[in-house]
Amino acid sequence: MTVKMTRIVVCLMVLVLGTSVLAQSPEKFKVRLAPAPPLGIQSRPASAAVAGIGSATATLTGRKLTVNGSFEKMASAATVAKLGLGLAPGARLDLLYDLTLTKGTSGTIAGSIDLTPAQVEGLKKGKMYIQINSEGAPNGHLLGWLLK
Repeated sequence: MTVKMTRIVVCLMVLVLGTSVLAQSPEKFKVRLAPAPPLGIQSRPASAAVAGIGSATATLTGRKLTVNGSFEKMASAATVAKLGLGLAPGARLDLLYDLTLTKGTSGTIAGSIDLTPAQVEGLKKGKMYIQINSEGAPNGHLLGWLLK
């Protein structure tokens, strides 16, 4: 290989690797967890108290989403935390992935998920959310959308 060809190959490698590194720069999202509205008339008993607050951050690197957060002052003990994807911002639909959760009225949530390309697009368009269910509100106690 000539010196000129070697330089061209090295320049191409630097260009390709540099583009790959830029494509992997992390994107940050924030979540404010607040009491979830009921999904339907029959989804929550009238006696179920829904209270509490929380927050989380999410980092997207490539297609890997890492979530960390906390919640407190829930009216009943948390049972599960899930990552969901709606049809549009603010519209709940599918709960897709389990997050690790401290079961209690206060605690933490965490998880790391490999998203599909369509889910990444949904996240970037504000369609992804975190939902925490509880003993008193099994269809959603706290809810928050992942936003930039």
